[in-house]
Amino acid sequence: MGIDVWLPRDEQDPEVHEESGSAGGMGWEALRDCVTHCTRCELAQSRTNTVFGVGNPDADWMIVGEAPGAEEDRRGEPFVGRAGKLLDEMLRAIGQSRDGVFIANILKCRPPNNRDPKASEAASCRQYLDRQIELVQPKIILAVGRIAAQNLLGCDDPVGRMRGRQYELNGIPLVVTYHPAYLLRSPSQKSKSWSDLCLATRLAAEYVA
Repeated sequence: MGIDVWLPRDEQDPEVHEESGSAGGMGWEALRDCVTHCTRCELAQSRTNTVFGVGNPDADWMIVGEAPGAEEDRRGEPFVGRAGKLLDEMLRAIGQSRDGVFIANILKCRPPNNRDPKASEAASCRQYLDRQIELVQPKIILAVGRIAAQNLLGCDDPVGRMRGRQYELNGIPLVVTYHPAYLLRSPSQKSKSWSDLCLATRLAAEYVA
């Protein structure tokens, strides 16, 4: 199986990021505080809570979703409700748990009416996610759903075309799979997600930093 290597479209020199006041070099506490008080885009005006992420900061697995929904915005935690429960079940099936992985989103704030994130919003949040990935240093990244996969890989392909393949993000193996909310609507696709999880498990076991 070939390995597709994707680099973020907006990759720049690290010194440029530092001069612009980026999240580069921040530890967990400073990064969380920066996200909590972020006003980089218009979503700061409508959010109830920022959704920083949850789980093990030293996790082997990092799960990246799209954007907070209404319940996530209310509770300040990603992947809650029915979709969150299904994600928990998916993780348990491969010997993982919500506490054992690290879960984050492309966006830290909820878009109004659960609309898709604007490109400018995703760009404003990207440095936070990139720093989380740097801090966690996972052995595998699981991109959950179209928005997450397209933003991480800088492409416009549908999930059906991306899943089942191995990608890399900054040297870390990345696998794309369906969002649990989609699987709740289309349970016939669960077997494909199981295949993706098995691929991710294998790649995590083989990963050498």
